[in-house]
Amino acid sequence: MRVLNRYIMSEVLKGAFVASLVLISLLNFFTFTDELGELGQGDYGFKQIFAYLALSTPHGFYDLLPSAALLGALVTLGGLANHRELMAMQAAGASKFQIVAAVVRAGLVLALISAAVAEYVSPPAERAAQLLKTTALKEQVASRTKYGFWVRDGNVYINIRQIKEQDHLGDISIYTLGENQLLQSATHAKRALYDGEKWKLKKLRTSRFADDVVTSEERDAADWSSILAPDLLNVFVVRPENLSGVELARYMDYLQENGQKSLMVDLAFWERVVNPFVTLVMLLVAVPFVLTIRRETSTGQRIVVGVTFGLGFYLFNRMFGHLGLIYELNPIIAASAPTALVFVGAVAAIARLR
Repeated sequence: MRVLNRYIMSEVLKGAFVASLVLISLLNFFTFTDELGELGQGDYGFKQIFAYLALSTPHGFYDLLPSAALLGALVTLGGLANHRELMAMQAAGASKFQIVAAVVRAGLVLALISAAVAEYVSPPAERAAQLLKTTALKEQVASRTKYGFWVRDGNVYINIRQIKEQDHLGDISIYTLGENQLLQSATHAKRALYDGEKWKLKKLRTSRFADDVVTSEERDAADWSSILAPDLLNVFVVRPENLSGVELARYMDYLQENGQKSLMVDLAFWERVVNPFVTLVMLLVAVPFVLTIRRETSTGQRIVVGVTFGLGFYLFNRMFGHLGLIYELNPIIAASAPTALVFVGAVAAIARLR
């Protein structure tokens, strides 16, 4: 039975990875066509587009893995059924539940891969992709350090310590250099607001350096003519989908300690916990489809079934999560209820195979 277990596991894994490659290729193709609309804006060329696609691929793999597992299992197990291999295994003494157990082992491997990608690969790669695209489009250089966010706008260097929203900044320092790269002025503002056309600095102090003389000035408000784009700062705003599980947990604690609502972050955290198990559940769904549908069913028909079910589950899962935010449901329930419902249905269908 060990040989059969390894064979079934390898076939299911191979099918899942081939399906992932196909789905990611399709996703990247459609993304590429969308990005062509911004080709030539700023420094955004083909090199930047392909780099953006490469960096966003891990996130796409993570999102598509459950659907790929379902498609791969339907095609692979369906092929084994069409070639009478599953029947030969049962004739050799392997029960249907031993076949299910082998599929579950493959699902556990895929779940571990999904968790690793979500925790260590996808978040930093997605943040880098967004930063690369935005800085190329806006022709501005930006970086994130432990001392805040640094943006270069020609000879002006801007340090931002707080970004509440992309149009609401706090603790801003602005340094202007002359042609000889000597410091001309340094300005610190308590906050900055964007009104749709320009920035307005609040509670600012400016020091100017000329020859050996330093002058300072304090004002309550002033217009800021920088071309700093709010869209550029958007990549630095905390987005739950771009954080790892550990970062989400820390962010949840931070919001709770400061008395802020954390329902969206809580939901993102529990979705991150549940998602690897979605891949396993999709494999369980594939088993009764294969073992109860006629062996003469074509591969195309199985793909249609997989795409329809996978897309339907994805939409239902997303819709249920949004409803959970609207009606302030328990985030654990909002994140896990659709997966639990499908899991119960799959187990019931497998139990009927007896």
